[in-house]
Amino acid sequence: METKNLAAEEGLPLLDWNAVTSQLDELTMAPESGGPNRHTSWLTTINADGSPHITPVGALWVDGSWWFQTGERTRKARNIARDPRCSMSVSTQGGDLVVEGDAHRVTDPATIATLVERWNAHGWPCSVDESGTGLTAPFNAPGLGPAPWFVYRVTARSAVALWNSEPGGATRWRF
Repeated sequence: METKNLAAEEGLPLLDWNAVTSQLDELTMAPESGGPNRHTSWLTTINADGSPHITPVGALWVDGSWWFQTGERTRKARNIARDPRCSMSVSTQGGDLVVEGDAHRVTDPATIATLVERWNAHGWPCSVDESGTGLTAPFNAPGLGPAPWFVYRVTARSAVALWNSEPGGATRWRF
């Protein structure tokens, strides 16, 4: 991993990736858990014309990756199928993080079952569909279309964190 202190000129320390990700491990989407009211993750994909498409997603940080789900016909799913490059961003009470990487649909039933357990623990009552590769739930975000919804993993290539909790700092990592 290559690390660069983006705030060295201000005398701020290099941020520790493990300290940043330990805070991500604790993120929840529950009300009053961060941000102005809760943590919101933002996914940016690339439209066919090269312009960005940015949308909020109910993402989880699990095992060093961002995970989200969406409908097969959504713009983000179509964009990822054409070009997997994307970024995920989140603003936490400790600071802000952007992770750039590649998103890929996950079809392993055991992995999907593990993610379903995590989403349930965060308050979204989803379940694995009959195929074992999709999700169903009594509700989901507007605009995703009908179930099943599919799970995606964002594998990081780089990340930038701007931390406002003591001692503060700004760091870029390339993986």
